[in-house]
Amino acid sequence: MKIVSLSEAVSIVQSENRVFIQGAAMTPNKLIDSLCERHTTLRDIEIISIHTEGEAPYTLPPYSNTFRLNSCFVGGNVRNYVNTLGGNYIPIFLSEIHLLFSRNILPIDVAFVQVSPPDKHGYCSLGVSVDVTLPAVRHAKKIVAQINPTVPRTHGTGIVHIDDIEYAVEVDVPIHEHHPAIISPVEYRIGEQVAALVENGATLQMGIGSIPDAVLSKLTGHKKLGIHTEMFSDGVLPLIEQGIITGEEKIVKRGKIVSCFAVGSRALYDFIDDNPICDFRDAAYTNDTARIRRNPKVTAINSAIEIDITGQVCADTIGSLQYSGVGGQMDFIRGAALSQGGKPIFTMSSVTSKGVSKITPYLKQGAGVTTTRAHVHFVATEYGAVDLFGKNLKERSEALISIAHPDHQEQLEREAFKRLKK
Repeated sequence: MKIVSLSEAVSIVQSENRVFIQGAAMTPNKLIDSLCERHTTLRDIEIISIHTEGEAPYTLPPYSNTFRLNSCFVGGNVRNYVNTLGGNYIPIFLSEIHLLFSRNILPIDVAFVQVSPPDKHGYCSLGVSVDVTLPAVRHAKKIVAQINPTVPRTHGTGIVHIDDIEYAVEVDVPIHEHHPAIISPVEYRIGEQVAALVENGATLQMGIGSIPDAVLSKLTGHKKLGIHTEMFSDGVLPLIEQGIITGEEKIVKRGKIVSCFAVGSRALYDFIDDNPICDFRDAAYTNDTARIRRNPKVTAINSAIEIDITGQVCADTIGSLQYSGVGGQMDFIRGAALSQGGKPIFTMSSVTSKGVSKITPYLKQGAGVTTTRAHVHFVATEYGAVDLFGKNLKERSEALISIAHPDHQEQLEREAFKRLKK
């Protein structure tokens, strides 16, 4: 490994290269900014990534004349760009992105990553974003690393040896943090509905945000919970401290928190740093349905943007607007359904901030079906939780309307009759 300046590190990128960028809290923004400074000397650079943090200058003029983004998961910093002629989105499960690299469908010329300083054996940690980064560095022709002492050293498989790194730059800046938002009364009520479905000894999968945090805050009376998830955040910390999350009834990695990435506060990163309880793996491992289902009572808690009265879930678009991505929702929903005593759960508030019902007669025109109605079991709003498994279309519509906002129930009943003719 050669320690160089930022300008020399990014000089490795040549016109018409495909550049992978590590995402989430580990986004190597110093390398990104320096690469964008070269925009007048390069042409047709493809960026491939999942959700990244920071400004993403390659999506903005004048840099966007040189760079184009092929996103596998859309975050807020690139949402406008992806929904224009310049950007694009690949609908793909998080668990299958590695196949794009290993099968040479999207071969990577250069991988930009952020890592911890090497240990005495020469291994750097990929920190809290192993997900698709591990397969990216394994298949990239060249690796450029931003070495940062604030990167947590994670246990698991997320390591890269200094001999495999072409160029490295040294920085000392905080990695990206996400601080928990204030939980609203509606979100607390949803948390109560979902917590009532969680059994002692369950293995949990949850995401980031106020509703997952609300659910976790209502689990203080539970016992022997485990974590096998795509990602986790600060909400798990109090339950670990209180001895509620122990992982002692898990089958896969008993006693460990298994995840492929984490986003949260510095307190979360300090907890994860060199902590053998936390086992970080690539997404092909964590999101493998066959592996997920081996754990007992897998309780997968996922969100939706809207659900129609037959149970179709849209979670990644608003009409034809690409809002986020497919991610790992289907992997865990199916894994939970196949787990002994498992419960796949969708959560959402009954209405949007503008009072529009999220339970709808039809999905919006252009909306993507993220999870099919055949995969949907439990749905929870602040007005209750229902189980759609085994219910026919009429029974499903009745169940979903029962947890819709009261202001919309009568109209939904009329629309359900027109759609289902029952």
